[in-house]
Amino acid sequence: MEEIKIVFEDKDLMIVEKPPLMTTTKEKKEEKGTLEDYLREIRPNNLPRNGILHRLDKGTSGLIIVAKTEEAFLNLKKQFKERSLMKKYYCLVGGDSSFEGTIDMPIARSKYVFAKFGVNEDGKRALTNFNLIKKYRKDGKIYSLLDIDLKTGRTHQIRVHLSHLRWPLVGDRVYGGESVDGLKRPFLHAYKIIFKHPINGQKMEFKIDLPKDLSEILKKYEEY
Repeated sequence: MEEIKIVFEDKDLMIVEKPPLMTTTKEKKEEKGTLEDYLREIRPNNLPRNGILHRLDKGTSGLIIVAKTEEAFLNLKKQFKERSLMKKYYCLVGGDSSFEGTIDMPIARSKYVFAKFGVNEDGKRALTNFNLIKKYRKDGKIYSLLDIDLKTGRTHQIRVHLSHLRWPLVGDRVYGGESVDGLKRPFLHAYKIIFKHPINGQKMEFKIDLPKDLSEILKKYEEY
């Protein structure tokens, strides 16, 4: 099993960096090699999902909060419910993005394609803020590197919202993104998380760099 990088740890919680192409939680009992499996090996506890508070899609890399005690778990779960945490992502999309914006569109499971989601007025509210970092060009097409501030945590939210605006994530074949040689997943990385420590209330902020597979892909594009 691939070793997971522990970004921070104390007696109450851990911040770990999930690599791409690893499933976060063990939803299917027969599935092996998940982040939950790894945590049960190195820091076993009796909390739901071994303390994992939130999920990232299998293809998404980045930061995840893991509780180690019930008190920390309940407090952090409340912060997620109240949307007082900040979760930020980098993504590269195919399209000429505006400088900044807010996407407030409900999301529901697709009625036609299993494991796919879409914007649907009967779905749950989903709120995504974005800011343009830089634009790129390749083969006459414009691409935009975005900084995403995820306000709600619907399944595939960033991928669905940006695809709906006709800015699909590079590498995201499920939602209309184009394939790029050397990229085996959507260009999406959870690079920053900000929250209050569940016990002492101290502000906690963690940030990591773009992983090598994504930084190498950017070299294939010309700054615009």
